[in-house]
Amino acid sequence: MNSCERGISKGSINVNKMATDAYKIIETAKRTGKIEKGTNETTKAIERGTALFVAYAGNVEPKEIVAHLPVLCKEKGIPCAEVDDKAKLGVAAGLSVAASSVVVVEAGDAQQDIASFKK
Repeated sequence: MNSCERGISKGSINVNKMATDAYKIIETAKRTGKIEKGTNETTKAIERGTALFVAYAGNVEPKEIVAHLPVLCKEKGIPCAEVDDKAKLGVAAGLSVAASSVVVVEAGDAQQDIASFKK
C-alpha cells in the first residue's frame, strides 16, 4: 500500500481498523500534542514540512476540496488516511462541526501510533 490508506478493502487489511486507528491518532494528538483543522491548515502544514499525519474525510463534497491531500502526502512521505465521515473527524478533533481534514503537527503520545500506521 502507498502512504495514504484509502477506505477500501485491500486484501486482509481491516479497513475499519485503519479508520479507527486514524481517529485514535487524532484524539490522542489533540489531548497530548497539537493538531490543526481544515483543508487550508492541513495543506499549509504539509507544504511547510510540519505535518506528521493527515486524515481527510471521504464524504466531502465536492471531492476536489481534499483531492490534493493524498498526492501531497505521497510526495512528502507523510502517512495519511481517508476516514469515512467528516462529522466523526470533527468530533475526533474536538469540534462541534464537521472537519474535512485534520493534520497532526505535534504527536505527543500518538507518536507510537503514527509510527505503526506507516508500516
